[in-house]
Amino acid sequence: MPMIPIGVSARHIHLSQTDLVALFGEGYELSSFKDLSQPGQFAAQETVAIIGPKGQFDKVRILGPIRPQTQIEVSRTDAFTLGIHPPVRESGHIEGTPGVRVIGPKGEVTLEQGVIVAARHIHFHASDATQWGIQDKQLLRVHLRGERPLIFEDVIARVSDQFALDMHIDTDEGNAAGVKTGDKAELLL
Repeated sequence: MPMIPIGVSARHIHLSQTDLVALFGEGYELSSFKDLSQPGQFAAQETVAIIGPKGQFDKVRILGPIRPQTQIEVSRTDAFTLGIHPPVRESGHIEGTPGVRVIGPKGEVTLEQGVIVAARHIHFHASDATQWGIQDKQLLRVHLRGERPLIFEDVIARVSDQFALDMHIDTDEGNAAGVKTGDKAELLL
């Protein structure tokens, strides 16, 4: 069976242009700290604080480039610390989700919605998906062979000719399986 590289994703934020301006000032542009596994995406040098009803996290990494709407991705454990109850969702599906306050060096914004626990998923380049018979949005089974092996079900296939092969899970899932970024997972289909 095919082996898929794993990317364990810590809490992070994607900003809209409007919120970037509110947090960092007019004309501000994000600067790249490092490239991510997906082409054109990067972890920015810049960080912000996010504040929930019960707690906060400082130095939350911004991921670029700018998106149409601001979205924050946290683990379930992070959500407990913040005092919110975000649903498990695919990226970009933020309707009806909780919001938090976001503080940057030049200002702050109060989000009415936008916090999710990201649904585990695999990015497939279209050629990989064709080779393995994978359809966009197909639900997959994946075996993680870390120090605490387990099988994840309902892993969402995301297929595009703009993607590079990579499985994305959050820190809770990575810790549960005893895996880290760069490890491999076995696609069971």
